[in-house]
Amino acid sequence: MAAVPLPPFDPADPLGIDDLLSPEDLAVRETMRKWAADRVLPEVAGWYERGELPEIRELARELGALGALGMTLEGYGCAGASAVQYGLACLELEAADSGIRSLVSVQGSLAMYALHRFGSEETKREWLPRMASGEVIGCFGLTEPDHGSDPGGMRTRARRDGGDWVLSGRKMWITNGSVAGVAVVWARTEEGIRGFAVPTDTPGFAAPEIRHKWSLRASVTSELILDEVRLPAGALLPGAEGLRAPLACLGHARYGIVWGAMGAARSCFRAALDYARTREQFGRPIGGFQLTQAKLADMALELNKGLLLAHHLGRRLDAGRLRPEQVSFGKLNNVREALEICRTARTVLGANGISLEYPVMRHATNLESVLTYEGTSEMHQLVLGKALTGLDAFRG
Repeated sequence: MAAVPLPPFDPADPLGIDDLLSPEDLAVRETMRKWAADRVLPEVAGWYERGELPEIRELARELGALGALGMTLEGYGCAGASAVQYGLACLELEAADSGIRSLVSVQGSLAMYALHRFGSEETKREWLPRMASGEVIGCFGLTEPDHGSDPGGMRTRARRDGGDWVLSGRKMWITNGSVAGVAVVWARTEEGIRGFAVPTDTPGFAAPEIRHKWSLRASVTSELILDEVRLPAGALLPGAEGLRAPLACLGHARYGIVWGAMGAARSCFRAALDYARTREQFGRPIGGFQLTQAKLADMALELNKGLLLAHHLGRRLDAGRLRPEQVSFGKLNNVREALEICRTARTVLGANGISLEYPVMRHATNLESVLTYEGTSEMHQLVLGKALTGLDAFRG
């Protein structure tokens, strides 16, 4: 049998991971990559420097037209894409900026996912088609000022008053909050934790934007204030009972982060690789020095291991076999390694690494937020520790 010629080595895909992707997968990736290159990359450094995302409503409508909002959901104008295709979209969006991927994740994996899975048919029809198109932006109100990693301790309350519900409390660090048309809010009731679809024009609802951030600056982050917000009975999400409901939404969002973090890492790795090929010191490109090559090799190693992990988890999700503990593997590893890739890339770029002319410092600071939200590294370590030992370290 004649030997089959080996394909050439591709520095952009050293392990041949593209061979695992279908033509449809590759088409989704190319569409999102082109959109990000055209609409985000030319402006994002300026948005980040000014601490604003001025075109968020226009961007949301464009993303809706691409089918990127509620991408894996079925019906109601949603694309019904595979988990791998959604992951590839997150990868390309976060390669541009974590704030853009956060916009899509909160819209689709948190707010829309909650309404789709737990809402009444009336609620789904009211909100999901407009959210899928980007006409309405959603947010997800779970975290509170004093309750982040322990959402079960939330103080936001919902009480019955005749046929209505009345909500009071505060939520913190809420992406999209100030521009949302609907907020999915979790509150403690006499029957336990329940979810509500809250139109943001309801009297008593306010969402002041959080300023003075040094991370996710090209993103809208807000506080939610609910002061005796009166809602009709239909605002309750009937399928959401207890803390398992919001945690299921978080699991879906964490999956997108597994891919997205590798997008930020890829952007930094490629910036370092390009720089190493052209930046000269001591009479030759720095990429020709052993220490620089060691850094590039290590970055490529962790980047492509992370991509393989993301792909594996995506295939398991598409097969209906992805466990929450496996998502914790992905979130813990990929965000942690993405940060290390960013920091190493910064050293390759030297002083230029802190300039917004390059994407490295912007991604590094963004990833500090990604490391914390949707479960800190410590919480995912404890999830895995419990799964491995059978012993629960969360409670004393």
